[in-house]
Amino acid sequence: MPSPIPSSPAAAPPTILLTSVLKPLDDTRMYGKFARTLAEQLRPPGRVWVAGRQTQPATRPTPPAPANVAFAGLLAGSRLSFGRLSAQVRYWRLLRRVRPALVVVHAPELLPLTLLWQRLGRGRQFIYDIQENYGLNIRSQGVYPAWLRGLLAGLLRWVEAQAARRAAALVLAEASYAAELPYLAALPASRVLVLENKYQPQPGEVLPRAARPLPPLTEPLRLLFSGTISVLTGVREAILLARQLRVAWPGGAQLTIIGFCQQPALLAELQQLAATEANWLTLIGGAELVPHSQLVAEIGRSHLGLLAYPPHPSTERCRPTKLFEYLAHGLPLVVPPNPLWAELVQAYEGGVVVDFSQPTAAAQVVEALRTTVFYPAGVPTDEVLWSGEGKKLRYLLESLLPATTFVPA
Repeated sequence: MPSPIPSSPAAAPPTILLTSVLKPLDDTRMYGKFARTLAEQLRPPGRVWVAGRQTQPATRPTPPAPANVAFAGLLAGSRLSFGRLSAQVRYWRLLRRVRPALVVVHAPELLPLTLLWQRLGRGRQFIYDIQENYGLNIRSQGVYPAWLRGLLAGLLRWVEAQAARRAAALVLAEASYAAELPYLAALPASRVLVLENKYQPQPGEVLPRAARPLPPLTEPLRLLFSGTISVLTGVREAILLARQLRVAWPGGAQLTIIGFCQQPALLAELQQLAATEANWLTLIGGAELVPHSQLVAEIGRSHLGLLAYPPHPSTERCRPTKLFEYLAHGLPLVVPPNPLWAELVQAYEGGVVVDFSQPTAAAQVVEALRTTVFYPAGVPTDEVLWSGEGKKLRYLLESLLPATTFVPA
């Protein structure tokens, strides 16, 4: 069960609450980027609360955090459980006990209660962090029955539009959302801010300055597929390319798939495959959320990262988090010919652009590995690291809360 919410008196302002339902307490965006950035910059007794999904303590403990960060579990268990309803109750209780000066909403299902909370008090502010084009996802990803998709997408878009009019600001995880979401058109540009999911190094982490070295031709090529595991993120394309590289690369190839899979049929398929092909395929996580530190460790052990997304309307205009993660660690990568991804990879000579569906894909990858010097000017920083986005977040918060709230820049 989630940890009980303390009944102590409300924390002294300013308190900032970051909240989601399905995102884990150590989510890389809500906690790793937003909460850590704010915790470092708030003056005492400023406090940051992170509320989200709490997994089993034995496998996923609450992350170590700065002294001015507190955690509250809103959901324990699966995304399809009745806990989704009790999460709303826990969220309301948390709002009343913590009395935040500002709420950052990272999940659209918490918008209705956030709007009610704002209406019932004076001077209450919230930011809506838009991490996906949820309406487009509902319509295009086939998760819901066809007859229900339009209704759900329309209802969600209506709630988002109401929130957009009353939010102090809207944050976009992807620049493309500015053109995709019609309710943003009526808002002044000053209320909309793009904060991409660029890489935030872990505390104490020292990033490499040069590319990850490739193995000799006689040794196995270690491939990595990380993050959300689904058909839409290209896990099947990654497996197909790995099979081809086992033949095309003289030393063979090994594939590690690490992340969380929410598709039961696909998960069962991958677990069976990992059991029968254990000599070259490793599945980490799958049924469980994986700590981001473990994912980063796998990047350090790999030779080649795979961004195997097949073409799809819900992903083709986004820059995935792992694109920045791989580039920041100097990991050579393979990407499909998506202009947004290819342009960034080619700018740093950080990988190979191939069509995963072509039978010559593996041969093209091997040829590039044999002839290309990756990251010849060094590993990129400015365009792939969160530090620049963190500064923009600080400027936004300074405009909403008193300047004395923050440590001088």
